Amino acid sequence: MLDYIKRFLGLIAIPFVKLGHLLGRGFLKVFPRRASKYFDADRHEVKYIMLMAVAAIVINFYLEWFARFSTGPVEGFRWAFTHPVVFLYNTLIIFCTMTFALLFRRRRFAWFIISLLWIILGTVNGTILLSRMTPFTLYDLQNLADGLTIMTTYYAMWEIALLIAGLALGVFAIVIIFVRSEKWKNIRYTKSIAAILLTVALTFGASYAALHNGIIGTFFGNLNYAYRDYGLPYCFIMTSANAGISKPRGYSQEMITKLLEDKTTRGTDTAPIVKDDSTDHPNIIVLQMESFTVAQDYANIKVDKDPTPVFNELYDNYSSGRFIVPACGAGTANTEFEVLTGISAKFFGPGEYPYKGRLRENTLESMAYIAKNHGYATSALHNHRALFYNRNEVYANLGFDTFTSVEYMNDVSFTPTNWCKDTVLTDEIMEIMESTEESDFLHVISVEGHGAYPTEQVFKHPYTTVTAEDEETKWKYEYYLNECHEMDTFIGDLISRIEESEQPTIMLIYGDHIPALDVKEENYKADDLYQTRYVIWNNFGLGKKDRTLHSYQSGAVLLRYAGLLHEGILFDYQQTNKSKDPDYLDDMEALAYDMLYGKQYAYGGSNPYERVDMQMGHKAISIKETVKIGDRYYIRGQNFTERSIISIDGKQLSTVYLSPTLLALNEPIDPEDADKLQVSQVDKSEEEILTTVGANEEL
Repeated sequence: MLDYIKRFLGLIAIPFVKLGHLLGRGFLKVFPRRASKYFDADRHEVKYIMLMAVAAIVINFYLEWFARFSTGPVEGFRWAFTHPVVFLYNTLIIFCTMTFALLFRRRRFAWFIISLLWIILGTVNGTILLSRMTPFTLYDLQNLADGLTIMTTYYAMWEIALLIAGLALGVFAIVIIFVRSEKWKNIRYTKSIAAILLTVALTFGASYAALHNGIIGTFFGNLNYAYRDYGLPYCFIMTSANAGISKPRGYSQEMITKLLEDKTTRGTDTAPIVKDDSTDHPNIIVLQMESFTVAQDYANIKVDKDPTPVFNELYDNYSSGRFIVPACGAGTANTEFEVLTGISAKFFGPGEYPYKGRLRENTLESMAYIAKNHGYATSALHNHRALFYNRNEVYANLGFDTFTSVEYMNDVSFTPTNWCKDTVLTDEIMEIMESTEESDFLHVISVEGHGAYPTEQVFKHPYTTVTAEDEETKWKYEYYLNECHEMDTFIGDLISRIEESEQPTIMLIYGDHIPALDVKEENYKADDLYQTRYVIWNNFGLGKKDRTLHSYQSGAVLLRYAGLLHEGILFDYQQTNKSKDPDYLDDMEALAYDMLYGKQYAYGGSNPYERVDMQMGHKAISIKETVKIGDRYYIRGQNFTERSIISIDGKQLSTVYLSPTLLALNEPIDPEDADKLQVSQVDKSEEEILTTVGANEEL
């Protein structure tokens, strides 16, 4: 195998060597004296550049081999042979970055660091693809803190310890290499810069030719497929360079005004389903189910019992269909972003998360704001960390009055892979609906179906058993589908409770993306891997109308079903226009740019949505008094949870949770500090979410 690789690398290197020889011989004939002097003085530099070219080939092999390792140990080599032009183009990109080492005196060290960065990129990307279907982008670094908190879900402690040890050794090795690396003497900066500029020009020229001939593309409708078809170096650079929504051509006040005026002339069925009277509007629930799909959509397995009988019955009896989402195996936040705002995530840079960028600072029109303007109480619930995807910041900019995360819930139970079970959401939802006099808009994000999925047997007595062609597939799907069964039971219980309450309610139920099970297109019974299913359930007699929906269209449909018509910019546009119109997506992108990045001409030049003073937890946490019994201090209050920690001056103290009204301090303090005791809500990584400021102050 090693000899085969050496021979292949030798064949790949031949064009570079031949090119060098031809250029050298031509230069020698035209300028014999200068050429002789040049080759005598700079023979080492020519050899150095040739070594860089060969190293770029080897590194690119590694990048693409590891990126495809999950699909087969030789898939990377096969791809290089079957896509030679794309492979060599990505090799040129790597080589181009390496030439910048020519500007440094410790050029071998600089070359080593550049090479190491590419190797680290390939290693991180390959490792991520072993656990999920979405490749690595620069935006993952924005999620680094979130990723570290769930690291133990995907990796064993010994693997994490090994990684830390490897990183430590790596840093030590870099220091040693730097100390021992020799300094290059007599650097010819003019020639080095000329070589770099020539390589950069060649790379840009190759990029233009590849784009012009359709070898690579600039629009990544499917991030996973783009990395697969265009290569890691090119795609990583593209996803890093492109951010936000591009300014539309001809953007102006006249353009936006004309666009909004024209939409009223395009005829669609805009009749409301519910009478447009605020007193008659039903509760609206958006129920996003983590990785939720049905067993019937998989051709590579069989089950002895239907894991999702409740959902399938709803699917047959209520408005339903395929749900086209922007995520595959991961990327929950972008699906919910599309549903809540009506904006396609594809308008942003490939792999970008608006929750990690613009929405942390800017308010944005959303279903919650629309409902709020009609007198609704708006609440978000998520049985996972408040800080994940910055939801604790973003939801206030999307119009939510309260956000209840897992840190504000009690009686939480967990799956064998340590994800919170969805059953805890039922009581939370009903408590909100029963505590408010006005109609409720609830955005509920489930987490139970999250990966990774075990490759060995977990359930001794599963509800449903799976038959598959190999053991690993059997156990992964069996675990996943039995979790889906529990999620399905949660849906049924929630609907039963809502019906008992006799509150008119409409609920959108959908899976945010398919699970990270390395699903192949040929095994998935849909047009592609970016489709799940949805149901619009109601308890007041709406008729059944099936259709395929993009997730960014679902909000407009749900608002129409609830009788909220011609509200907001994008929702009104979607209710009024047909998706088959040739300018449909271009117009929506222009409006989205205007709302988020432009001059907000659609609003008359000023954003009408103000950030909400959002309360964490739908039941406010408060301190009533601090008491001392014996040698121990206690804090009495309301709505404490298992994630309530006694603190003082920002320092978290050892705490025993006794009940929703009582916490015990489990360590001694100075009696003079007793009045300074506070209560902090912290997540599982011990990061603070919010802290009280004293007795009778709400958290």
